[in-house]
Amino acid sequence: MAAQKRSKLYQVSLIFACGTALFSDGYANGVLSNVNTILRRVYGAEAVSANHYSDVLNSLVFAGTIVGMLSFGYLSDRLGRKFGMMTATGIVAFFSLLSAASSGAHHSLHGMLAMLSACRFLLGIGIGAEYPCGSVAASEQSEEEGVAKNAQHRWFALATNSMIDFGFVVSAFVPLVLFWIFGENHLRAVWRISLGLGVVPAVAVFIWRLKMDEPSHYKKNSMARVKTPYWLILKRYWIPFTGISLSWFLYDFITYPFGIYSSTVVDNITHGDDSLPVVLGWAVVINLFNMPGTLIGALVVDYLGPKWTMISGLLAQAVIGFIMSGLYTHLTKNIGAFAVVYGIFLSFGEFGPGNCLGMLAAKSGPTAVRGQFYGAAAAIGKVGAFVGTWAFPPIIDAFGGPTSTKGNTGPFWVGSGLAVLSALTVFFLVKPLDHDGMINEDIAFREYLEAHGFDTSQMGLLNDTASVASAHSHSDTNIKEAEQVEEKTAAV
Repeated sequence: MAAQKRSKLYQVSLIFACGTALFSDGYANGVLSNVNTILRRVYGAEAVSANHYSDVLNSLVFAGTIVGMLSFGYLSDRLGRKFGMMTATGIVAFFSLLSAASSGAHHSLHGMLAMLSACRFLLGIGIGAEYPCGSVAASEQSEEEGVAKNAQHRWFALATNSMIDFGFVVSAFVPLVLFWIFGENHLRAVWRISLGLGVVPAVAVFIWRLKMDEPSHYKKNSMARVKTPYWLILKRYWIPFTGISLSWFLYDFITYPFGIYSSTVVDNITHGDDSLPVVLGWAVVINLFNMPGTLIGALVVDYLGPKWTMISGLLAQAVIGFIMSGLYTHLTKNIGAFAVVYGIFLSFGEFGPGNCLGMLAAKSGPTAVRGQFYGAAAAIGKVGAFVGTWAFPPIIDAFGGPTSTKGNTGPFWVGSGLAVLSALTVFFLVKPLDHDGMINEDIAFREYLEAHGFDTSQMGLLNDTASVASAHSHSDTNIKEAEQVEEKTAAV
């Protein structure tokens, strides 16, 4: 019994080894906004703005993330999950350290900001790479022998999205602690150490992953040794891919306007106080709003299923968004109530789409192209976030500008409507996910390929058909299917 418990604990630890690197990604992304605040204090807001640093940096990080998602989605399918994960973690660690050491010729501000921007672009590649590598591997590890069926989705959510959210919390708390240590007169040390500490979780996860092996899903069903039949794959999976990608695009598109509420909460509670401890302290509080949603959602998702959990979260978030828009004037008179409603709104976002978008993307496609499926869907979501950042300022102006009530509430009517549209997209285009669903999907995928004349005998990395059967043996309901696969892949 003790040995069995150790085996289950070890298997769960592998899920976290794959997904926990997303903590360092959440930290690397989150710490940047606080570092920007500190840079403006150190070097002057006008000097930093004169270099268009903020716009350039945001665009470069976005571009790097897209490059990482797309390129490593392909590499994780062709060269292996472990290769992708180790490379991604190495990139994050190296360029976190290099970001902290950014400097220009003759200590010029322009040169330092240029180097920091270049480092963040390259770090963005590592951040983007982690999604189709680490998240995909975590999803495959969640169906390995030793993981309880009724906890497969839970462990995946806790190891991925919950880690990202916790990384954002820590990314706000660390600069605050460093400010307490170094004080107002040593802010250069605060921002450099804040960036440099991003290397610690990345190196820790890198070491954790050293002894990992490829998931058995990948070993059995990889197309690394055979030409990928993209046309056949597209015909079979274009509907769920479209549904997941579109819902991800819409969700990321609407998260920007709702983010404006965070500044409303902080400005009203602090009465415009811009002292650094206050700004950083409230950044911690705002990020903490996400944690209840992701943790509760992780406990619920195995019972409702990812599809219905996501739809529930989106609809609840839309309702809260409509309430915040319709009662904006009344709520802002009682900022405590406003902050509570805003926190509930953020929690529902993590409860539903935050936890489930990556899960649906990682578990809806076949193992052979899972990295590419996930990477492309996540990249489309990032495009939605980028489009939203540019689209909503004109929408605000069209409603009367940021100083008017309509200007503050109008975009949120639009955003809540898009949340409902995203829920409808998932309802009509995305299929439910069952426990052990990836095993069953890979079986059906092989049968589909063979029915269309594709030789599946060269799929996989294993040469031992007994290993194929043993990898399926943990699911009693899949014994017959595993035997069929064993017969059809006897040549492997």
